[in-house]
Amino acid sequence: MKYLVVGLGNIGEEYKNTRHNIGFKIIDAFAKASQTEFVSGRYADIAETKFRGNPIFLIKPTTYMNLSGKAVAYWQKQEKIELENILILVDDIALPFAAIRLRANGSEAGHNGLKSITECLQTQNYSRLRFGLGNDYPKGGQVDFVLGKWTDEQEKVIAEKLETTTNAIQSFVQNGIQRTMNFFNGK
Repeated sequence: MKYLVVGLGNIGEEYKNTRHNIGFKIIDAFAKASQTEFVSGRYADIAETKFRGNPIFLIKPTTYMNLSGKAVAYWQKQEKIELENILILVDDIALPFAAIRLRANGSEAGHNGLKSITECLQTQNYSRLRFGLGNDYPKGGQVDFVLGKWTDEQEKVIAEKLETTTNAIQSFVQNGIQRTMNFFNGK
């Protein structure tokens, strides 16, 4: 079976290492651990790897966050990947900083990248790994917060969590979303 793992973020140097780009950071860490590199493709930078014999297509949409669904839908169709074999890596301000939650489906919770994916796939029934940003910002400061840079202390915590996210992606491929949720949620 083929898998599609999608890291959400925005392209461009001005967005590098921002909170909103944690999906890119997670997928970059997974690619590095898998000893593969991204190349430019249609609507996304793409890398290919395998885990336990299963082909995995890693993509980082180059469409900007608000149009991420174009890349997801294109690569799903291009590689003939079943909906249940898609995993989206996304930031979430509703979760405490560095908390990880996996879900088999759900609402977009105001996230523009997820809104675009839902529109293009015409369903909310796709798996996601949500990485908590926390909500330590003043009223009306959400945009500045998510587009802000991580602190040095936060970067150290994230570096430790990237091994956990890599393990969660591997578990998703090997065991499916339900067993992966049971093992990783609440840790």
